[in-house]
This record gives sequence, C-alpha cells and structure tokens, in this order.
Amino acid sequence: MRILITNDDGIEASGIQKLAEAAKDFGEVWVVAPDGQRSAASHSYNFHHPVKVWAWPFPVDGVKAFACSGTPVDCVRVGVLGLMPEKPDLVLTGINQGYNIAGDIQYSATVGSALEAAFQGIRAIAFSQGSLEHQEIVDQFLPEILEEYIKKDPGKNRIWNVNFPACSLEECQGILRDVKVSQDDFYIDTYHEKVLEDGISEYHLSYDRNWNASEGTDLFAIAGNYISIGPVNNIS
Repeated sequence: MRILITNDDGIEASGIQKLAEAAKDFGEVWVVAPDGQRSAASHSYNFHHPVKVWAWPFPVDGVKAFACSGTPVDCVRVGVLGLMPEKPDLVLTGINQGYNIAGDIQYSATVGSALEAAFQGIRAIAFSQGSLEHQEIVDQFLPEILEEYIKKDPGKNRIWNVNFPACSLEECQGILRDVKVSQDDFYIDTYHEKVLEDGISEYHLSYDRNWNASEGTDLFAIAGNYISIGPVNNIS
C-alpha cells in the first residue's frame, strides 16, 4: 500500500511524525506537508501561481518526505498529481492539534486536504486530537483505528474523520463509530473593534465553545470523552 500523509500544522509538527510512524506498518509512506502553519486554510489551494517543493530531513526512518510552500490541499494535489510515481492508495491527514468537529470542519485544512483526496478518488482519513498533553490515548488507539479503517470504504466522495478526546486514558470511554457531524453551534463568535492611530479599525476575534450537543454526533462524542469516528461528505 502506498500512503500519502499531510497536515496543516506544518511538517515539523509532532502529530504528523506520530502518524507517519504508525502508518509505516501498513505500507510505503510519503509525506508532503506545508513548511509552516496552515491551520484554517480549509480547501484552498494555489491556482494562480506555482508552489515550491523540496526534500525534507524527516525524523521517521524509511519515509520519503517533502516540504511544500503551499496549503495542505496543494500538498495532496502535488503529491498525487505530480510528485509520486504512482497514485497513492490512501491519504492520511494530521494528527491535527485541536478538534475538527461540528462547524470547525468547514474551516479545517486537515479535513479539507482529506476531502481533496476523496475528490481525486482516493480513500482518506483525517485525524485530530484535543490536546498534545494526552498522547497516551493516541498511542493506545491509533494502530487499532488504522487497522480497521485503512481499507474501510466511507462511501463515494466521503472521508473518515477521527478525533481523539483531551482526557487521560483512564477517562477515555472508548470509541463512538459512525457519528454524524454536529449541527449544533460549537463556537459563539464575536469581534471587538480596536481603532488605530491612523483611523483604521482592527477587528479581533474572540469566542466561547458550546459543549451541548445532540446525541450521536461528533461533538457529543468528544464532550463525553469518546474517540469520535464518522464520515464527512465532500460533495453533497
């Protein structure tokens, strides 16, 4: 199996290294990832100008790794359509720092790059975690989830979206599978104006999170300290 991995936290992030290490047990691993932080880039890619790609000294042995000046979607497109000698069988994205559930999904480049893979006809799984402080849940469950889902078809133009809760291993309630994307309001956003000396206004974002969710949704799973796994649609 040929596996392509990208993320939106950048090629030096610990999450992508952990994902690549785990993926090595299932096939040949390629990494094409942004050269820096690209969170909230959604499904954007560079249409009007080229992107640069160069070999990267990735810290996981046996992985062919490249940094990219573009977005995570650029990384998938360049990897699938230009860089790799053969089309990958699977695209993995993440492991993102921060949840990609509920309304966050529409902004997420972790999910967006996985959806690009689905658009290219490649099975894809997006991974996110609530906190870097709780790696024991990822360490315990990631191999099992990969084993179960790398060949499990989510359906045409769909991906699997996996989120690990920010709790201890003892507090984790296990896995909730086939959850739906929550339609509940996850963020309550506001903008605050700051008028600068030149008369131009800056607007600063602040938000609160709403953890009240409908049963059977990804937000409900994470709020209950479950690992959330469910499909996300690319094209409705």
